[in-house]
Amino acid sequence: MADPPRLLVFFASLISLRFCGADKGSDIRGFTPFQFVVEPVDTLAVRGLPAVLNCSAASDAPVRVEWKKDGTFLNLVADDRKRQLADGSLLISAVVHSKHNKPDEGVYQCVATIDNLGTISSRTARLTVAGLPRFLSQPEGVSVRSGGTEMLSCEVTEELAPFTRWERDGRPVELDGRVIQLPSGALVISNGSQSDAGLYRCSIDGLGPAKTTDEAQLQVSAEKLETLQGPVAVVKVVGESVLLPCVMKGYPVPVIRWTLNDRPIDESRERFAVIGGGSLQIVNLTEEDAGIYVCQADSGNMTSEIQAELTVHVPPRFLTRPSNTYAQESMDIIFECDVTGSPPPTVKWMKDGDTVIPSDYFRMQHNLQVLGLVKSDEGFYQCLAENDAGNVQASAQLIILDLASGPSERNDPTPSAPRDVVASLVSTRFIKLTWRLPAEPHGENITYSVFYSLEGTNRERVENTSGPGEMQVTIQNLVPDTKYTFRVVASNANGPGESSTPLTVATQLEVQVPGPAPNLQVVSVGTSSVTLSWDRPHSIYQSTLVYDATTDVDVTGLSYTMTGLKTFTEYSFRVVAYNKHGPGVSTEDVVVRTLSDVPSAAPQNLTLEVLNSTSIMVRWQPPPTGTLNGELTGYRLRYRKGLRRADAAEISTSQLFQLIEGLEKGKVYTVRVSASTVNGSGPTTEWIAAETFENDLDESQVPGVPSSLHVRPLVNRIVVSWTPPENQDVLVRGYKIGYGIGSPHAHTVTLDYKQRFYSIDNLDPSSHYVITLKAFNNMGEGIPIYNSATTRPQSDPIDPDIDFYELFNNPYTPAPDPTPMLPPVGVQATVLSHDTVKVSWADNSLAKNQKITDSRYYTIRWKTNIPANTKYKTANTTTLFHTVTALKPNTLYEFSVMVTKSRRSSTWSMTAHGTTFESIPSSAPKDVTVISKEGNPRIININWQPPTEANGKITGYIIYYSTDVDAEVHDWVVEPVLGNRLTHQIQGLTLDTTYYYKIQARNSKGMGPMSDAVQFHTPKGKSSTSLRLARITGRQEKRVLVIVVIVSVGVFTIIAVIAGAVLCTRRSNSHQKKKRAACKSSTGSHKYKNSSKDLNPPDLWIHHERLELKPMDKSPEPNPVMTETPIPRTAQDPAAEPSHQRRGESLRHEAEESRRGGRPKMMMPFDSQPPQPVISAHPIHSLDHLHHHHHHYHLPPRGYLHHQISLRAPATPSVFSDRPPSAGESAALLYRDAVRGYIYIMAFAWFCWVLQWTP
Repeated sequence: MADPPRLLVFFASLISLRFCGADKGSDIRGFTPFQFVVEPVDTLAVRGLPAVLNCSAASDAPVRVEWKKDGTFLNLVADDRKRQLADGSLLISAVVHSKHNKPDEGVYQCVATIDNLGTISSRTARLTVAGLPRFLSQPEGVSVRSGGTEMLSCEVTEELAPFTRWERDGRPVELDGRVIQLPSGALVISNGSQSDAGLYRCSIDGLGPAKTTDEAQLQVSAEKLETLQGPVAVVKVVGESVLLPCVMKGYPVPVIRWTLNDRPIDESRERFAVIGGGSLQIVNLTEEDAGIYVCQADSGNMTSEIQAELTVHVPPRFLTRPSNTYAQESMDIIFECDVTGSPPPTVKWMKDGDTVIPSDYFRMQHNLQVLGLVKSDEGFYQCLAENDAGNVQASAQLIILDLASGPSERNDPTPSAPRDVVASLVSTRFIKLTWRLPAEPHGENITYSVFYSLEGTNRERVENTSGPGEMQVTIQNLVPDTKYTFRVVASNANGPGESSTPLTVATQLEVQVPGPAPNLQVVSVGTSSVTLSWDRPHSIYQSTLVYDATTDVDVTGLSYTMTGLKTFTEYSFRVVAYNKHGPGVSTEDVVVRTLSDVPSAAPQNLTLEVLNSTSIMVRWQPPPTGTLNGELTGYRLRYRKGLRRADAAEISTSQLFQLIEGLEKGKVYTVRVSASTVNGSGPTTEWIAAETFENDLDESQVPGVPSSLHVRPLVNRIVVSWTPPENQDVLVRGYKIGYGIGSPHAHTVTLDYKQRFYSIDNLDPSSHYVITLKAFNNMGEGIPIYNSATTRPQSDPIDPDIDFYELFNNPYTPAPDPTPMLPPVGVQATVLSHDTVKVSWADNSLAKNQKITDSRYYTIRWKTNIPANTKYKTANTTTLFHTVTALKPNTLYEFSVMVTKSRRSSTWSMTAHGTTFESIPSSAPKDVTVISKEGNPRIININWQPPTEANGKITGYIIYYSTDVDAEVHDWVVEPVLGNRLTHQIQGLTLDTTYYYKIQARNSKGMGPMSDAVQFHTPKGKSSTSLRLARITGRQEKRVLVIVVIVSVGVFTIIAVIAGAVLCTRRSNSHQKKKRAACKSSTGSHKYKNSSKDLNPPDLWIHHERLELKPMDKSPEPNPVMTETPIPRTAQDPAAEPSHQRRGESLRHEAEESRRGGRPKMMMPFDSQPPQPVISAHPIHSLDHLHHHHHHYHLPPRGYLHHQISLRAPATPSVFSDRPPSAGESAALLYRDAVRGYIYIMAFAWFCWVLQWTP
């Protein structure tokens, strides 16, 4: 058992270490901000003049900038014309350029390096040097008619065009919307006048001495239509401007119009402008501006067309940038790099300025995958994307963490190596490993990591088991017939343990299956067929043709014609070759579209509306989806007079309506419509008839008063019905209802002229409303009719759903017709899409062929029951079906139909129901709120409500947040939320920072719109001073706690030792007095010379039955003396020798008694001459030991130990060697050790105190 002082020291050391090490932690190197602030751009330089390529990089560490030209670093020391500016830019003091020497022209790139950390490269920039000023042609004299257009040529090279200028009669020509300069340098003068006449010349300025052309004279004369310059194909970049020239002259002055992809250009649009009499200028180009532009000139007696294609390129833009990454050796990582652009950009990767070469461990397409990391992979990686419109770059830093490099502060055991690692299953491309539990797992929940590498390489990859305790793993994606080395490491809560012995296993040789069929060609040969051909791969027996990713066709040859395909539809094809070993590698998918054809269906919902005695409005809808069979080019409408065959007039239009005018009064006309593609017209609709009015209704006066007005009050609404004015010869274009409490002028509703009823909703119960109704036309409003009603009290039942046609079954006459028509039957609702339902029915009042030959029409009504008070919507048609559009997605609708002929109408048919398909949400989540979490300002809770128009079941939400509200969407941080939860927690935010949040809902069809950005500012954290004070206060509290503990332990120790020493001393004194009395009574008294008193010292009897008398050390003097007194005796004492002799005999007697079993009696030897003081050290027994043996040993008082006593350890065990210390000795020694322990504790505490204050 340890001594108490040592226990105290150990306990205090633990406490001190606990608080001394509280602030220590592992140091992980952070990412270094490193990026370009300015990158070089394409520059046009002038020979002999200076040129600057700007570049600047920013970082916390010192940055070294270098320059490359055409991929090679520039040696600026040896080139006195080039030097690098302080910010890193490259200055060329005088550009050198000649026909055979072009040292400055080329592609430049800025390279920034941080020593011992990494390198990044800027985007590339091309330096172009303008050539010698020269003209490719001279302007010629021309003439222009007043008001006409003319062009003066000034042909120069493309790089010199920006430096060209025009002069008239020696003065600069001022350019405006009438006088413009084309990109080629030519000058266009439109709306010419006499003031434009003069001598013109072209000059090149800004490239040294000005150079001018010969003068050309502009005169005024008559001319025919002539094309001076038309548009040509041009390629531009998004955001740039383009000028498409179209310069025509002639008399009369030609009118110029522009079309884009056969559609007229709206010249009122802000970005489009026709200048210079006909040239089209487009600013701030977008991708949608690309296409075929046609310039059409019409001078009345002549026309001319010139077309050209505008190609708009989009520079590369990052959708996803690579991000800084921490990783460990043997891990696999992916740097993401998703870019977009037109044409599609190419992507390459660089590491520390060097191109990354694809290999087994560096795999790349757009993203870069690094397998089996090693320490040398650390550095800066860059994704460079480039197309014809430009190039961009983005970088990320990779840091390899070495977790085992720091000093370990814990010595907890880790597992030993896994045992019996074997490859239980070996295939061509995978290996399955199994093993046994380590001999010393040192814990539960043991996990395993398998490290593997190609034999002979030092790049390891790691595969972890799927769960604790699993002792097998399958390594996938291996190379056939290749050796791999495997080792397994077990890990417990304390970390990874020892590695198993490496195991080398070779994958099996792969069976030779065919490769991809080379040279796959797919050609569309018809509207429903394509022909495929390919070359033979090795080891082929037959092929399987796979198309549209769903259908397989076995083929034995090298070509195949696929038939039965859909018209004008895209299909994807691929070929897989087979041999005796099975299927081989598939080819890439090849996409082809079948040829277009004429539409296979007629337009839908053709309706005729007679407007007056000489015009009919025709309306229709496009053919059903999937039946156009090509791009729609327009519609052909044919109409004729009468129901029989007659010559029909034809009208072409691209709209969905057409007004037919100039018809005869009181005649029946029939109309049909067909749709057209580039292949021709498709099937036509049935002939639909309508009869023009005998006489036009009068609109020279306002309508009369409506003949009746009826009201039906309910709790929250009033149903109003009416009949038209009695004078049917006056045209009525609509009705106006006014209503209000006590006054009819509070609210006004305008209704169609066909309507005969209306429900005034959202009224107050038990309220008196005044209602007015009046008809109107273009002349004004007629005389109103009044009525009033009081709504029912709130206690009445809820308003029922009113069937207006049952209330007013004949809305066109005051009294119902005694012979109503039969309602339609067999109503069906067929859902076509998320917003379209086709309603069809049969009419039993028609002949069996269901052909309509009279002027009847059908009214379709529909509504949804959510909300309950939804109003019906109606539409009219003259066919037995109608396609209802503009419906809400994922909504149940009910449909019913009625038929009307002349002034007779049927009742409503039975209802049919249909639920529209789901669609993407059309509205954003609403009521977005952000609140900070109490107690942790770095965490926020964001709450929202579902979108109003979910258009289906919501399957999740996406939360976007950023500190820049104007950032691109792909730059926002994304947090997905699964299910229909309406709250989410975002952690790890920065204090005192403004964040913006948007939310987007999604369903099975896709993503909806984003909500408006919601701003939230995170709370401020404590200042650095407050944090420092808090940290110092915390340290002081820890130190105070250390001192309190140490002082408390020390004081307690001292009190305990003193108390023990006092108790032991008192007990020893009382026992010694008893011993003296016993010795005095047993031995009698003795007389000594030179003493005034008789002293009777006691014999030192040791009551121990197993005590054995041993030989004593002889005194160095010749006459040793045995005495019973503690008083020192001198050599002159005459009684010394007799006493010695008596004591010698007594000792021999005692020894004999001891051998006979009697009690031994021991005397203490003294030298006749006092020697120098000698003290022998004895081991200090613990207090417990002393108490345990108290009944065996009588401890003598400390006063009997004088300096004359020599306690020598004999060569053999003796009674003295087993003698325990006295109580006084124990107390003294215990006190001494306690003081020493207290001193050690205070010294150690002072040492910790110094460490805490040492930075």
